Amino acid sequence: MERRVIIAIVLSVLILMLFQYLIPKPVPKQEAVGPASVQEKGKEATVAPPKGEERAAPPEEMVPLPPPSEVKTIHVENNLFSADLSSLGGTMVSWHLKKYHDQEGHAVSLLQEKPPTYALALGVKDDFSISRKNFTVRGSDLLLDKPGESGTLVFEYVSPKYTIKRTYTFSYDSYAFTLVDEVRGLPEYEITLGGHFGIFNPEPSRYGHVGPVVLEGTDRIEIKTKKVEETRLFTGNIKWVAMEDKYFFSAIVPEGLPLEAKVWRLGTNVAVAVEGEPGEPGVYPLTIYAGPKEISKLKALGKGLESVVDFGFFSIIARPLFWLLNQLHKVTGNYGWAIVLLTIIIRIPFIPIVSKGQTSMKRLQQLQPRMQEIKEKFKKDPKRMQQEMMQMYKKNKVNPMGGCLPMLLQIPVFFALYKVLLVSIELREAPFMLWIHDLSQKDPYYVLPLVMGATMFLQQKMTPTAGDPRQQKMMLFMPIIFTFLFLNFASGLVLYWLVNNVLSIAQQFYINRKKTE
Repeated sequence: MERRVIIAIVLSVLILMLFQYLIPKPVPKQEAVGPASVQEKGKEATVAPPKGEERAAPPEEMVPLPPPSEVKTIHVENNLFSADLSSLGGTMVSWHLKKYHDQEGHAVSLLQEKPPTYALALGVKDDFSISRKNFTVRGSDLLLDKPGESGTLVFEYVSPKYTIKRTYTFSYDSYAFTLVDEVRGLPEYEITLGGHFGIFNPEPSRYGHVGPVVLEGTDRIEIKTKKVEETRLFTGNIKWVAMEDKYFFSAIVPEGLPLEAKVWRLGTNVAVAVEGEPGEPGVYPLTIYAGPKEISKLKALGKGLESVVDFGFFSIIARPLFWLLNQLHKVTGNYGWAIVLLTIIIRIPFIPIVSKGQTSMKRLQQLQPRMQEIKEKFKKDPKRMQQEMMQMYKKNKVNPMGGCLPMLLQIPVFFALYKVLLVSIELREAPFMLWIHDLSQKDPYYVLPLVMGATMFLQQKMTPTAGDPRQQKMMLFMPIIFTFLFLNFASGLVLYWLVNNVLSIAQQFYINRKKTE
């Protein structure tokens, strides 16, 4: 029976690994426009420019950039971030988070220095040349370091063809701010996050999506950047569009007006934007967010941005676990100890089931001589052998599947907790003790994985076995395999598994000492 339990563990981990690669997320039905509307049902909605149909003319011919001396940069800073805006298009050119740091100890930057299109650039049909216009600035540097403070910046541009007024309002203690665009004379309205705004680590990761994401209704739609060849439109109930990595993101939230979302290739990057038809005058109020995926702060905004945190298929279990983890952190003040307590709490409901399974395995081990006798006696009559086995199980009140059931019941909880520990930014830079300074990173000295492997080996040696001796020897390699698997896992996850092993050893020790009835 122990062999089956170990196989169940191995399968669980393998499924967990493969889940990241092989299980495609459901692609919600998209309402296509233009030529995409005639596509077959179920195919991805893509929109390419219609043949023979000319795009709307850009607002003006591309003009050279103004002399650097005429371009103004306005600095905005509160207790959470520092940012720079440019008079070129009234766009964002830098964004740093004060409370998060890179490996060199510098403030996390969510905007690369020379993107192909600056963040929050305004445009018309993929043409963002307006971001090269030098706007008039009303307002100066903002330092919002006192509770309740807020400040406003206004960027204006007037040409014979159109006028634009962009009003930014920032406040203390918030990663979010408002932007109201008022436009006249433009044939269309678009605003983009560009190709990198909101992303700290642009490298693709197996542990988290990197790139555009759209919330259409209640559907969170991730767009894989490598698969974006043509423009994709999302015309449903757009709640927000975002650019994300594992821990950080930026987002545009339309306020009041129904806007469409668009994802397209922009040079070597993939960009996301919202767009809408102009009114006269066209007024577009937006909420912009650029910061960490802190669920508490996102919920407080009331914009549905907390949906950007993806807890995976078992989110219905993961969200309560995440809430409990944070409550335990409030008590202990340390996420490492919070994980230890959470593991113990999760283990408690399973104690009776696990105990029953372990007791069943103990009895099976004691029945092993009788089982060998039955196999030998009826080896030429499999049907009779099976009948004799079942009678023996019934007579001794033993369930041969009793050892697998506890593990099967724990698999959804394990998957949910795995995801919580994997994507929670609260564990980033969260220390535990001694050499563990960041629970989101691997153990730099591999001590935790090695101890975890040792406890797994001890647990296996203590567990009664009733299988083929050759298979039992082969299963002794499982701790070695798991140790290698866990070498590069986040320390928080290894800590969970280690504590779970210790609890299993304690329970097995009790069962082994208990006189079998």
